[in-house]
Amino acid sequence: MNIHEYQAKELLAKYGAPIAAGFAAFTVEEAVEAAKKLPGPLFVVKSQIHAGGRGKGKFKELGPDAKGGVRLAFSLDEVRAHATDMLGNTLVTIQTGEHGKQVNRLYITDGADIAKEFYLALLVDRATGRVAFVVSTEGGMDIEEVAHSTPEKIHTFDVDPATGFMPHHGRAVAAALGLTGDQGKQAAKVASSLFTAFVATDAAQIEVNPLALTEQGNLLVLDAKVGFDSNAMFRHKDLAELRDESEEDPAELEASKYDLAYIKLDGDIGCMVNGAGLAMATMDIIKLNGMFPANFLDVGGGASKEKVTAAFKIILADPNVKGILVNIFGGIMKCDIIAAGIVAAAKEVNLSVPLVVRLEGTNVAEGKEILANSGLAIVPANDLGDAAQKIVAEVKKLAA
Repeated sequence: MNIHEYQAKELLAKYGAPIAAGFAAFTVEEAVEAAKKLPGPLFVVKSQIHAGGRGKGKFKELGPDAKGGVRLAFSLDEVRAHATDMLGNTLVTIQTGEHGKQVNRLYITDGADIAKEFYLALLVDRATGRVAFVVSTEGGMDIEEVAHSTPEKIHTFDVDPATGFMPHHGRAVAAALGLTGDQGKQAAKVASSLFTAFVATDAAQIEVNPLALTEQGNLLVLDAKVGFDSNAMFRHKDLAELRDESEEDPAELEASKYDLAYIKLDGDIGCMVNGAGLAMATMDIIKLNGMFPANFLDVGGGASKEKVTAAFKIILADPNVKGILVNIFGGIMKCDIIAAGIVAAAKEVNLSVPLVVRLEGTNVAEGKEILANSGLAIVPANDLGDAAQKIVAEVKKLAA
């Protein structure tokens, strides 16, 4: 689960991170009132969407020459003008895709005299199973280019969970940033506060970009992106309340209501599979046969008829889907239950695209019999390779 920048900063401030003053705003008038609470004379008006690259982004409605989603203002009138431009309009960034995201919230912050910008992030290193720091002296809007062109400028190290954050970790962060003396101590303190926040909130990612060194010699968190492990939200009711469902893909949001793991992709073959590994293999073999998956969808190990029906509806809500491949290995899940669910779902949604089903495992004979006697145009498959070949052939035949 992701949260907005202003929420992330308020959260990190509770753990001791140095944050500039700022206020959220949902209307133009609220943006102006927020600026009045700040000392000025420089204000920063920041679009709040769940995506990076806002500063370089463009608003669809304002034309190619319009400024991006993060703007400086030197008066209340400029704050008003920027807020008017941003609110209700669609910001397209490198991370949103061409459709962009509508800006419904703003963050009005105090300006800062920046001497240097750094990058500091924490994430879970899947290779080691530990929390890792990612640090660079080259922070700011071009961090992606730094990672691509000069990866040696990015330093990474992890923290042993048996010891937790230790003083030498703080010194390592300061050294990676090239900071010494009081500024080195500030860097260590920031790193410690972020690590504490990461562990305490079951975070999946905390990214500070930039971590700014001001002209006055102080470190300041100027932007923050925080995401949490959704599986841990049951023990963080306060954090769960920060969720902004308007920022999430409607299909993925609907899938979460049925405990379905769904991610929309750009292809044309809808996939319904049980098990993440099998789902990945299914997507790979579709690509191997010359087409592309429209989604990742894992129905899990105990899918009911209702769950399967919901999965079909979510897949078919994507107008790009030209065919569906169901690939089920019945272990805990019984093939006859899945087959009954598939038939019920296909009839309920009035299925109009080709459907190929591969079943294997517990009660597979009964499952195949249910499909064969359904009266529906369901194409059976013997194995994964056969299933992929058949769904690709069916879609191409329909398009011919």
